[in-house]
Amino acid sequence: MTAFFDQASPGKTVKHKKAVFDLPIQYYRDDFFGLFFSAELAKLSALMPSPNLHPVRVGKRKAVIGIAAFNYIDTTIGPYGEVGIVVPVVYGKKPLPWVPLLREARHPGFGMLVLHLPVTTLKARDGGRGVWGYPKFTADMEFTITPEFMRCRLSERKKCIIDMKVSRAGPLRRSTLPLVTYTVKENRLIRTVIPQTGVFRDRLFPREYAFEAGDHPVAEELLGLGISGRPFLSRCAAERAAILPAGEEIEEGAAALDGYRGAEKEGGLKVLYQP
Repeated sequence: MTAFFDQASPGKTVKHKKAVFDLPIQYYRDDFFGLFFSAELAKLSALMPSPNLHPVRVGKRKAVIGIAAFNYIDTTIGPYGEVGIVVPVVYGKKPLPWVPLLREARHPGFGMLVLHLPVTTLKARDGGRGVWGYPKFTADMEFTITPEFMRCRLSERKKCIIDMKVSRAGPLRRSTLPLVTYTVKENRLIRTVIPQTGVFRDRLFPREYAFEAGDHPVAEELLGLGISGRPFLSRCAAERAAILPAGEEIEEGAAALDGYRGAEKEGGLKVLYQP
């Protein structure tokens, strides 16, 4: 793992509101898990900030949406929680169904368009919005981590947004494929390639999971996209590390993608580890 971080060449110090930190941000250890669902292709396509971004289809009228939770334990900007609501996309030529999901970062232009990215600290929120245009807002997160499952309850002002539980199921596989994200900052489309390394577990059509969307604007938007009743894929990490560099502008004139902004306050983070 030490050799992995040797590629993190020191970058500049950046400052945005309450956030002052050095690039790239290094993530030494976290708990990661997520679920992927199908949703209505037409509704996801309408959210694309550029005509060059195409949701990955899994049928004639269906595409993919994912919800992923991160409990960042040890990082160069301190510990915090994060939940991403993302759409797997391809930038450039419209892809065949399913293929980019199987190839991930090996597929040209593949990445995750970030719709919402709640975090638990103002530092993470201000830094994410200021450098990358990540649509972040502060919220409260309660993580429960056990040998059998990982769970995150995401809420704001005691209103549940998402309550998600993922079983630690599936064969172990090591991967060094980067995580690629697409965001919009000041009408510029930003592509960020995030090196990562880890050991992951995937389970197709998982039976042991839980997912609930609550009474909150972000949850209502998610449900309005025609999300399927059950996920077709679960993913979690036995171990993971990542390096977040500055992104690269790839297109001007993109539509705004600010996401939900929330209140001007710190979020809360609770983590319970059960043996």
